[in-house]
Amino acid sequence: MANIDKKSLEHLASLARIELDPNDEDGLVTDLQNILNHFEELQAINTNEVLPMTGGTSLKNIFRADAVESTEGSGELKERIKKSFPESAGSLLVIPPVFDLTEPDK
Repeated sequence: MANIDKKSLEHLASLARIELDPNDEDGLVTDLQNILNHFEELQAINTNEVLPMTGGTSLKNIFRADAVESTEGSGELKERIKKSFPESAGSLLVIPPVFDLTEPDK
């Protein structure tokens, strides 16, 4: 498996767009190398006789199935909700964007 050095760490940090404190770099190199060594140990385990998992549990859903309920006759409720919302466009409620799609500064 590949060794982690300061150059690799700096490359990974630039890909992840994180700033590293130069005082922490030696510790991070050691930690990442230990993690990679652990994965080498896991890869050495013979799993030929182990069946692949098809799910994490045998538990079943005990809750009711989702069902669509009629919205007829709830016009008054819709209007109250729409009036209480800060901004709307037609029959839609407008919310602020969740993701910033602008390019990061380089």
